[in-house]
Amino acid sequence: MSSGLPNREQALELLRKHKCPPQVIEHTTAVADLAVETADKLQSKGVKVNVYLVEAGALLHDLGRSKVHTVDHAVVGAEIAQSIGLPEPIIRIIKRHVGAGITAKEAQALGWPKDTYTPQSIEEKIVSYADKRIDKSKRVPIEVEIEKLQKENKFEAAERVRKLNDEITSLLGQKP
Repeated sequence: MSSGLPNREQALELLRKHKCPPQVIEHTTAVADLAVETADKLQSKGVKVNVYLVEAGALLHDLGRSKVHTVDHAVVGAEIAQSIGLPEPIIRIIKRHVGAGITAKEAQALGWPKDTYTPQSIEEKIVSYADKRIDKSKRVPIEVEIEKLQKENKFEAAERVRKLNDEITSLLGQKP
C-alpha cells in the first residue's frame, strides 16, 4: 500500500474479504471510475487532488454495506475501516459520502456519534459527487438523484446534492 492507501486490487480484496455483495462491488467500481475521471480532469485544470485517495475512497465508500443497507452504512463502514487500520482520509470519505453530507441535526436524529458528516476536502466531495451520479452501476444525470430526494421529501438533501454538483461542475469549467 503506497502511503498507506490501498491500491485498486487491495481495496477490492478488502470489499470481498468483508463480504460486500457483488452488486455493491459493481457500484463502488463504477463510482471509482467516475471519481478518478473527475479527479484527473480537475487536476488538469490545476486543482490539487490526491487521485490515489479518490480511487481508494471511492472503492471503499460503501464498505459498511457489508453489514447494513441503510444510511447507517456510512458510520458502520467508518468503524470497519478504523478497525482494520485504514488511513484517516479514507475513513473520512466513508463517513462523509452519504447524500452529499448529513448535517449535525440529521446525524443526531439518526443516533450517530457526534462528528462531521459532510464532505470537506476536495477528495471527499469528488467521491460523494460520483456516488450521486451512479445508480447501481450506471451513470445518471444528477437530476435523477435530486428528483428522487425531492419525491422522498428530502428537500434539504436535494439542495445539498445540487450545491455539490454545482461546485464540482464549476471547478471542471462546466455550467452547473
